[in-house]
Amino acid sequence: IMSTDPCSFSSGTRAVTRHLNLVLHVDFDRCVIRATVQLTVEALEDRFSALTLDTRDLQIVSVSANGQAARFTMGPKHSFKGTPLDITLPFDLSRGQHVIVEVTYETSPSASALQWLSPEQTAGRKQPYLFSQCQAHHCRSMVPCQDTPSVKHTYYAQVSVAKDLVAVMSAVRDGQEVDPQDNNRIIYRFRQPVPMPSYLIAIVVGALESREIGPRSRVWSEKEFVDKAAFEFSETETMLKTAEDLVGPYVWGQYDILVLPPSFPYGGMENPCLTYATPTLLAGDKSLSNVIAHEISHSWTGNLVTNKTWEHFWLNEGHTVYLERMIGRSLVSEQFRQFKAMGGWKDLQDSVNTFGADNVLTNLVPSLQDVNPDDAFSSVPYEKGFALLYHLEELLGGPEVFMGFVRSYIQRFSYGSVTTDEWKNHLFTYFKDQVEVLNKVDWNAWMFTPGMPPVKPQYDTTLADACIALSQRWIKAKDQDLSSFKESDVKMLSSHQLIEFLSLLLQEDALPVSHVKKMEEVYDLNAIMNSEIRFRWLRLCVRSRWEEAVPMALKMATEQGRMKYTRPLFRELSNYEKYRDEAVRVFLAHRAAMHPVTSGLVAKDLKVDARCQTTSL
Repeated sequence: IMSTDPCSFSSGTRAVTRHLNLVLHVDFDRCVIRATVQLTVEALEDRFSALTLDTRDLQIVSVSANGQAARFTMGPKHSFKGTPLDITLPFDLSRGQHVIVEVTYETSPSASALQWLSPEQTAGRKQPYLFSQCQAHHCRSMVPCQDTPSVKHTYYAQVSVAKDLVAVMSAVRDGQEVDPQDNNRIIYRFRQPVPMPSYLIAIVVGALESREIGPRSRVWSEKEFVDKAAFEFSETETMLKTAEDLVGPYVWGQYDILVLPPSFPYGGMENPCLTYATPTLLAGDKSLSNVIAHEISHSWTGNLVTNKTWEHFWLNEGHTVYLERMIGRSLVSEQFRQFKAMGGWKDLQDSVNTFGADNVLTNLVPSLQDVNPDDAFSSVPYEKGFALLYHLEELLGGPEVFMGFVRSYIQRFSYGSVTTDEWKNHLFTYFKDQVEVLNKVDWNAWMFTPGMPPVKPQYDTTLADACIALSQRWIKAKDQDLSSFKESDVKMLSSHQLIEFLSLLLQEDALPVSHVKKMEEVYDLNAIMNSEIRFRWLRLCVRSRWEEAVPMALKMATEQGRMKYTRPLFRELSNYEKYRDEAVRVFLAHRAAMHPVTSGLVAKDLKVDARCQTTSL
């Protein structure tokens, strides 16, 4: 039985979309896409004639069914769910019959899925740029559809763009031709033969170039970044092969990576055939490509096996983090996996502290009735999900044994969508000889109780010990002890360990400003451009009220838009009484250039009026 999706108006129980055919005309002058979509819809009940689709800020021009005009009405607008599009078919369908519903429409300049960048906001500064980000519920602002992860469909698309621009999508590239309607434009064609949920539809248009980085991979970006990106992501095929050894064949054909402009709100996005990556990954440290290991893993957990609603998001993310760390285990070592797992536990602690330990959004399986999924986004589904899987691994016989289950789960639910109950039933079936072990797990505490998990796994601390020892020296040091710190303290630490050292300090009370000044003097941390290190270092400095760090923190918070960095930096700055107004002023000055999701959430964090924000050009 389909659990109903609290985030969608469209019922996947009465009819399901099997295929989408998109015809898109990208208009940079008006910041809109003019479009026609044909949805192949299968009725799941007899006498079916009323179809509801999700939309948000779309202007609907016309609707037809099998070529006959169909009546349609728009329901009342909901704050984040958008507006239901109610279509009355001019005939009845019986169960199992298909109808092709065609909708002609136009997007709004403020569509939440789309960010339109002016040439000044790009690296090349000559051409405009468009990218979409549909997860979780934003596809409906780009395409009228059943915008729920419980429905999966294939799609074809053709995209008309000005001839000096290139379009790519989350699909296999299928040729290009001059637009017969306008020879100053090119039509790019795409096909996605593997069924997938609407949130994985993605489009990017810009002055894009590509380089081959493997037998089934290219990297795409503006030409200013493309060679750097090709170097940075040269391990992609190794990671793909490692993942295939762990969980079976990669079914999506192509695995390309697209490096977005700095305003992209996430580290990566697992769009099929075209992973998005933040340019903050290019700040020079190949070993930190756990983002790519993570996005590759989503090709199985998330894209092939998908959460049925966003309340079960941990099924996507917990399993993906588990696989990402298994790739790290294969490519580096088991100790490295343990070290990353410990770091993840700290990130979980941070999220629980930020939300509050009694906040239901820290449940592994939260109720999202009347909750905007963007507001619920945090490391909880990732790290509480991972912690549960790791705890089960410990109980049931170790990584090899548990990977057998993960493979079986993927095989059983491939091309489908799952709930936590279905996952749990499969777990109990697979481990039927160890049911007494499984019955000892406090499932209610793990899944439906806020705060930290009921059990903290025992991680191997070998690689963390040096970080712990050094952070303790700093925490305990009096002013007269500062001369004992030397450049050599950090020379033997990997960048992963340096991150961990700073994370440990961020978990404590603020260090005296004398300490952070000394730390800069001996370790030269301001010179490190690696984003993961820099963002923690700057938070530490601001927290210790070192005024010199404020401009650097403001710069990092605004010159890139990855929410993992931007939100905590702004929060830290707004807690510094003397600079709170300055932080708000800088945010307001940059707000128009920010991604709509990012600016909305930072406005909430800073308690600034979150007035309806359109991206100005």
